[in-house]
This record gives sequence, structure tokens and C-alpha cells, in this order.
Amino acid sequence: MKILVTGCAGFLGFFIAQKLLEQGHCVFGVDDLNAYYPPHWKRARLDKLQTFGQFRFRQLDLAEPEAAAEVFRSWGPFDRVIHMAAQAGVRHSLKDPLRYAHCNLVAFTQLLEACRISGCPHLLYASSSSVYGEVKMDKPLSTDLPADRPLSFYGATKRANELMAFSYSHLYQLPTTGVRYFTVYGPWGRPDMAYFSFTRALFRDEPIRLFGHGQALRDFTFIADAVEATLRLLALPPQ
Repeated sequence: MKILVTGCAGFLGFFIAQKLLEQGHCVFGVDDLNAYYPPHWKRARLDKLQTFGQFRFRQLDLAEPEAAAEVFRSWGPFDRVIHMAAQAGVRHSLKDPLRYAHCNLVAFTQLLEACRISGCPHLLYASSSSVYGEVKMDKPLSTDLPADRPLSFYGATKRANELMAFSYSHLYQLPTTGVRYFTVYGPWGRPDMAYFSFTRALFRDEPIRLFGHGQALRDFTFIADAVEATLRLLALPPQ
């Protein structure tokens, strides 16, 4: 199958693209290779993907006019589209909200339009557990819970993605699936995440910086589990 993976040099996008390639699919990847964290991490992931003969890559910013449309014109039609490209990071959204509007809202709109015009069979995109905000409950979070008060602008953009996708599904019968990932971790993970900063501090004999007065709890999801769940949701036929 021909599958487009956006953000293919990012943490989740890389592992999803790699798994699809191992299964024998043709993967078309795009990524802007931005400098939110050192780009050499992304280029190293990309180098691994480029060892597969059925992988194609293009560096571009999906938020730019006609960028997504050109990808679909030159490489499409696609059997599936997996949208992992986004500006990540909750705390960074306090410093640069316009970057989040550009990457998470404008780019997603461009992609939705390209999927609509091409008649994409299924768009799967990355949402986030951040859409829930501060929910107080004694059991695991559920998709039945309200997600109308995210506490960060990052979470707000991800909730907006869900609403945007719902409207396109309703208006144009575009099949869409959003996945609310819970802090995915593992090898090749983003260096700005807590387990990296904690480890660096330990090796340097420095104090660990904690938020929430040390009372915060966090769920983590191992990367292999996140990838398996994602591919199951794609409902790919056996190769």
C-alpha cells in the first residue's frame, strides 16, 4: 500500500514509518526538520528510513501554501495518510504560541483539504492526552470524558484538530481517526522530555527540576505499544 507519513523524522513518525516499511508498504515521508530540538536527531532517524528501497522523502513545511496539495499531486493517491507532524511540547507553547498555530492548525487544515480533494480512504492523526486538561477522577481517562478545557495552548491546538477532523468527516465523509497519545517514550525519544533531563541531571550530579511541587503523576506509553495501537487503527490488509 502507498502510505503518506508526515513528521516521518520525528519520534512517533519515524517508528511508525519504519514499521510500515518492515511490513512491505511503500512509505512517502515529509518533514520540515525544524530546530525545536537538534535537527541531527531527526536526520539520524531519516538515515535509517532511507535504507529502505520503498521509502521516499521530501523536506517541506505543510503549512506553506500548496505544500500539501503538491505532495498529493506528485505522489498520490495514497491508500492511507498518517499525520504525525506537529509542533510538540506543552511548556514551549507558552513561549511561542504562533509557532503552534502555524504547525498544528494551518498545516492540519492544508492536509485536510488535500485529503478531501484526493478522496483519501483514511486519515489518522496524532492528538494528545493534553486535550483533557485537569481531570480529577479515580480511574483511567476515557474518550467519553469532556475535553473542552485544555490547560495549555498546545492542548488547545490538538483539541482543535479533533474538531476540525470531525467537521471534515461530517461534511465530506472523510474517514478520520485521532489518537490521544499519552507521553510516548523510548529509544530515539525527544531530548526535551523529562526522562532525558532527569538522566542528564543524574549523570552531572545536578538537582532534578520538578514541577507541581513534586506531587504530579504522569502516564507514559512505550513507543512499541503506541506504534502497534496506531497500526491496528489503520486497519491495513495483510501483505
